[in-house]
Amino acid sequence: MMERDMPPGGPGAQSVDRALALLSLIGRHPAEGIALPAIVDSTGLSRPTARRLLLALIRAQMVEQDSTTRRYFLGEETYMLGVLAAQRFDMMDLTQDSLTDLAVLSGDTVFLSVRRDSFSLCLKKEEGAFPIRTHALQVGGRHPLGVGAGSLAMLAALPEQERAEMLKRNKDLLARSFPGCTPQALAPLIRDAVQHGYCVNPGLVLTNSWAVGAAFRMPGGRVTGAISIAAIDSRMGPDRQAELGAALLAETARIEARMVNSFALRTTSPPRNAMAQTGRMAG
Repeated sequence: MMERDMPPGGPGAQSVDRALALLSLIGRHPAEGIALPAIVDSTGLSRPTARRLLLALIRAQMVEQDSTTRRYFLGEETYMLGVLAAQRFDMMDLTQDSLTDLAVLSGDTVFLSVRRDSFSLCLKKEEGAFPIRTHALQVGGRHPLGVGAGSLAMLAALPEQERAEMLKRNKDLLARSFPGCTPQALAPLIRDAVQHGYCVNPGLVLTNSWAVGAAFRMPGGRVTGAISIAAIDSRMGPDRQAELGAALLAETARIEARMVNSFALRTTSPPRNAMAQTGRMAG
């Protein structure tokens, strides 16, 4: 998040927002870490401000700095929080059967993406048996909402006012880095997605890479993720788009049903060892 884009509020609230934005940025470089100059360039923060926030995150064990490379990585506490959060809701577990079934059905590559504010983050991909694959999306890839089939499906599933806000927020980035995905170019695709329940990306990112995607929601109704199927353009004629779209809608319905069951079980029967595990991690 750019420093000039910080929401209004007191200094304390802005510091929290900035620290969380830094944590998210560092999390997008899990293997190689990220250096301070790159953090400053990506966030627009001054070097002293970025360093001050990083030191606070290090004290909280949310971030670690490699003593040799001086690069920053997620810390031990982020892992602990993730483990605890997974007791309530595990996206990978709830979607894995659907990803596998769709990869077998289609023979193509299936992706799981989740929404992160005005962006989409790819969490997982499942390869089908067809030997020619597309590489427009990789695990860990982060794109503005609307770029790619899963990302576009999430954008189309939002209420109209929120959708317009996301497009406005990403307008400059879309024009600069994804000229085929401007709000004007996405508008007819969004209308089709609202009508059919699934969306089609007709090679807007890579011309020979087409994809179909459908969004799914949390039990409360919030758009939280999407699954998509990508293939070379010759395998994505209109009939197959409709076939894969129907399959995606069936699987997103199953994912949503699993979420409802998962949340219900955790509400009525909290894990007996949850407090004990929390205590062990804190000790």
